[in-house]
Amino acid sequence: MVKIRLRREGKKGYPIYRLVATDIRAPRNGGYIEALGQYNPNLNPVGLALKEERIEHWLKNGAKPTETVRSLLRHNGFWLRWTLTRQGKDEATVKSVLERWQMQQVEKPKRQADRRARRADRKKNAAAEAKPTAAGTPAPAQAETPAPAAS
Repeated sequence: MVKIRLRREGKKGYPIYRLVATDIRAPRNGGYIEALGQYNPNLNPVGLALKEERIEHWLKNGAKPTETVRSLLRHNGFWLRWTLTRQGKDEATVKSVLERWQMQQVEKPKRQADRRARRADRKKNAAAEAKPTAAGTPAPAQAETPAPAAS
């Protein structure tokens, strides 16, 4: 069985990975059938160069990507295109979905920053409510409902 996985290269403390199609029995840095791209996690944003036609060829022939490779392909948008193509969608539909996805990726950092700010505000508010008052008594709790009397 053929897997699409990462093969580590580069120097110590500065890894660079090559995406390769290889037999599952081969060691991580052993021989491989074909190089399909390169991934450099040391750059900001990460560097990812893919041979998309060859990856698509291997996927059509039954190669399975590892979880890490699949996540890299998702971040790139290739996996979305591959999934839509496998489902039999026409080129116009695939193109419109990919354009919408790319617009969402452009807005993603702003949404993440807003979410972090909201979480920080909630955390600050929760900490302020939990602090005791200046007189040393605990902060007033919400009104408790009396328990029903036992008959």
